[in-house]
Amino acid sequence: MKTNRTVVGVDTAKRVFQLHSIDMETGEIVDLKLTRAKFLEHFANHTSCVVAMEACGGTQHWARQLQELGHEPRLLPAKTVRPFVAGNKNDAKDAKAIWTAAQQPGVKTVAIKSEEQQAVLAMHRMRQQLVKFRTAQINGLRGLLTEFGEVMPKGRAGIRRRIAPALERVAERLPAMVVDTLREQWARIGELDRQIGEIERRIKVWHRSNPASKRIAEIPGVGELTATAVVAAMGDPSAFRSGREFAAWLGLVPRHVGTGGRVRVLGISKRGDRYLRTLLIHGARSVLNNAKAPPEWAVRLAERRPDNVVTVALANKTARTIWALLAHDRAYQANFVSQPA
Repeated sequence: MKTNRTVVGVDTAKRVFQLHSIDMETGEIVDLKLTRAKFLEHFANHTSCVVAMEACGGTQHWARQLQELGHEPRLLPAKTVRPFVAGNKNDAKDAKAIWTAAQQPGVKTVAIKSEEQQAVLAMHRMRQQLVKFRTAQINGLRGLLTEFGEVMPKGRAGIRRRIAPALERVAERLPAMVVDTLREQWARIGELDRQIGEIERRIKVWHRSNPASKRIAEIPGVGELTATAVVAAMGDPSAFRSGREFAAWLGLVPRHVGTGGRVRVLGISKRGDRYLRTLLIHGARSVLNNAKAPPEWAVRLAERRPDNVVTVALANKTARTIWALLAHDRAYQANFVSQPA
């Protein structure tokens, strides 16, 4: 990505920031180490430049701060930077690798998100963490009860129906300290249910106040969780040139390997945000299994391809539709026929 402005590669860390750049007038190589407190002060006194950083924890914050100072931040995926690290890895060579990668033609950058978008993503991450913890607690409780002859049905609904009588039966045979601990773990699961529900309520409030989120929620298979997560994670829709590029960013397009002019198509790449990809695939599966009139093309595809292939194909289509609605500021139309540009 060629530029006439000075490019500064920055390797960020918790306390120390390593900078690498080359003075465009003198050709002098500048390697500078700054503390966290001096980082913004350095760029406040610097002429407007391109500041390249590897996309990792905290770089979204620094990117917003640098934008306010009049600089152009670029966040690069770690996979883009890694091939340019020569020799032994250290902060100086990482900064130089970032500086080199930022100037390669066709390099893909990570969209810079607003604080509001990051806040919504934080809500999703906290909810996801609680869901994982709840699943672990339920599976642990199910396993402990199995040791005493009480086999619980699969799923939260099944264990919720059977847990009370099961605890009463084991209370007749086991020491009270064990039964009390089992009851406490079940109460802990109930508290997790409450916390997850509260986060979902807050996400729903934000969804109702955001026009873009409400617009894409009209798409079959896109609920409030998916809509809010996509709007927050995508950032600026113009960062993607097409719906296919957005679907590829989510890992919903096939991988392929080729040599000697022969290309072999494999399964989906599974790149990008696993959480978003999971939401879209679950939404597509719900449409195929529960909709009164699923898409005709998907029904025809199901006649000759496995169910999972059809599900991912519909998730890919949903992702492209989401990008089209957000990029062109349109409302969802069920029978819309796209026209060539």
